[in-house]
Amino acid sequence: MITSIDQLDLSKKYTYADYLSWQLEDRVELIRGKVVQMVYTPGTSHQTASINLQGVIGSYLKDKNCKLFSAPFDVRLPLPEADQQHRSETVVQPDLCIICDLGKIDDHGCNSAPDWIIEILSQSTAHKDLNEKFELYRHAGVQEYWVVHPAEGTVLPYWLDADGQYALPRSTPYTVGDKVPVGLFPGVEVELGAVFG
Repeated sequence: MITSIDQLDLSKKYTYADYLSWQLEDRVELIRGKVVQMVYTPGTSHQTASINLQGVIGSYLKDKNCKLFSAPFDVRLPLPEADQQHRSETVVQPDLCIICDLGKIDDHGCNSAPDWIIEILSQSTAHKDLNEKFELYRHAGVQEYWVVHPAEGTVLPYWLDADGQYALPRSTPYTVGDKVPVGLFPGVEVELGAVFG
């Protein structure tokens, strides 16, 4: 039984079946079959933003056919280049995700792309969230991807366009005092003062 990341060959590719068999204390993700250790403890600004977003979004979703989940929650992403045999080689744990097709949810998490993912940046995750996960989420068809930067008090809300590319609703980040439109729910806005306050 695998109980420590030290028992894994990090040069090897693994599947979700492998991942489920491990009894690790550390949190890990699989990115195209490669083990990525999640080595940070969220700070207070990260936790504050997460809890506040859960409250604001959770209140809106109360009467909707969508569910909000927070990490640790496994999301198995389908990637276009993966064949059926290797489909579950990418497993991520976004800070928050919203799923409106409840058929995607099973006992292990989400078995496809959520409708909306929110990653809250920290110094140790910023590069991965802004680059690698940005591309993973875009390729998997995540309709809306928010990058929340609690240290700067900003949000970049990316919406997937008809060409499968992420676009921003405006050219500058949203900051405290702004209301961020939710592309998934037209007419809904998130007041950033309530997120970072």
